Amino acid sequence: MTDEEREAKAVMRYVYYVRFGLTTADVCAGKADELPDEDKAELENITEKVKSGMPVQYAIGMAEFAGNIFSVCPGVFIPRPETAELCEWIVEEANPQATVLDVGIGSGCIAVTLALRLPGARVEAWDISDDAIAVAEHNAQALGADVKIVKRDVLATLNSQLSTPNSPYSLIVSNPPYICNKERVYMENNVLDYEPHEALFVPDDDPLLFYRAIARMAVVVLRPGGSLYFEINPPYARQLTDMLTALGYRNVVVRRDSYGRQRFCKAVVNEE
Repeated sequence: MTDEEREAKAVMRYVYYVRFGLTTADVCAGKADELPDEDKAELENITEKVKSGMPVQYAIGMAEFAGNIFSVCPGVFIPRPETAELCEWIVEEANPQATVLDVGIGSGCIAVTLALRLPGARVEAWDISDDAIAVAEHNAQALGADVKIVKRDVLATLNSQLSTPNSPYSLIVSNPPYICNKERVYMENNVLDYEPHEALFVPDDDPLLFYRAIARMAVVVLRPGGSLYFEINPPYARQLTDMLTALGYRNVVVRRDSYGRQRFCKAVVNEE
């Protein structure tokens, strides 16, 4: 079996499971043949969209993340499995009563997952995209997660946030845009053609653009001893940790994902 054939089978398994609730065992048992005619027509439509290059998650309007199904659509970044690993790390360490801020909500995958896994937490999330906010609000409601969603641009509001006298959050998390424009040549066409570029790319000359803005804000709005978590671009891990240290954070650590790549970072603000 070729790599292309294996990938096609994996895509179909995903479609059967996420969209129609059929496991591989169900498909092998012939249950796919028992789908109603309207579902078979939808399956054919999904197959054609995927063949044209559309990511399977957009073709079915759904993505599996951390054991839940999230609605997604073009204009909203598709949640990745490695981001679920970041959520697991946070859940392992966070106070169940944490006050959480997710900067850049996207589909809501991080904020909703943390709200569900930390039922005593108060979770707020920011984004500048109306599409992302609408999808995240839908996902929060559908999954029964209590998340306060605010339209806010961390770059535009940085100065006003720095003057905030209170420290309302005990934990801030973000998976911000971090791919440099020069890295486009290494990316798949289905990502470049369909996923929102504002959720992906940063200027080549400023790869830490969003990390710097969020970290500067977090120094002020995190409670003493509060934690800052990032998903990161591996080539810039050292630059990021140096920047966080220069801003006064302590216990700056980088964690690898399940593929062995430097993918996550945590830093703590000093106690008063």
